[in-house]
Amino acid sequence: MLEVEHLEVAYGKIQALWDVSFEVREHEIVALVGANGAGKSTTLKTISGLLRPQGGTMRLGDRRLETLTPPEIVELGVVHVPEGRKLFPDMTVRENLLLGGYARAARPHRERRLAQAYEIFPRLAERADQLAGTLSGGEQQMVAIGRGLMAGPNILMLDEPSLGLAPIMVEEMFRVIEEINQRGVTVLLVEQNTEHALDLAHRGYVLESGHVVLSGTGKELLANSKVREAYLGL
Repeated sequence: MLEVEHLEVAYGKIQALWDVSFEVREHEIVALVGANGAGKSTTLKTISGLLRPQGGTMRLGDRRLETLTPPEIVELGVVHVPEGRKLFPDMTVRENLLLGGYARAARPHRERRLAQAYEIFPRLAERADQLAGTLSGGEQQMVAIGRGLMAGPNILMLDEPSLGLAPIMVEEMFRVIEEINQRGVTVLLVEQNTEHALDLAHRGYVLESGHVVLSGTGKELLANSKVREAYLGL
């Protein structure tokens, strides 16, 4: 479904990604894991068009992504939920969600998808008229993911959805990601919570200093001695 080959990305003169290749198949959850600064968020920003690669290709089916603008990439169904939620704090929950359905192809489906978002996140229905900035961290993350779903994604890219959440909310967030996947949405997950991410993922890739150093099924990577030592402290 999504194929990234030999991706090279730099911030000015500082190289961030080196010859990164991976694929995401339809209906999978694929996890990108690694330490801070490994290049995980840079990878998602490049796929979504926020950064331009210096080399390599990105394909969604038969469409090349590297020359498209972010709105064009969203129209193709590649939706990025960024780290830090990036909500509009002085707008209501409902208004934030509706903004996710702003793309031309998504507008006719906004009310139906809004109802689906409330079905996945019942708490948001209760707080529909509350300002987003007054919500808890977990509730704000629900809004961010719900806003992404409003675009009708084929691939939903989630950047650190559990960051800063209480343990009980971390468990809930991973449950929701699995539910979204079971509803037919392919998920590309960037997550520092390596154990949770690989336990959930069908397949995973380990990034170190801008390089893919390991790949395999989630279970294979969880059992890998290097992964267990470096990321699980075992």
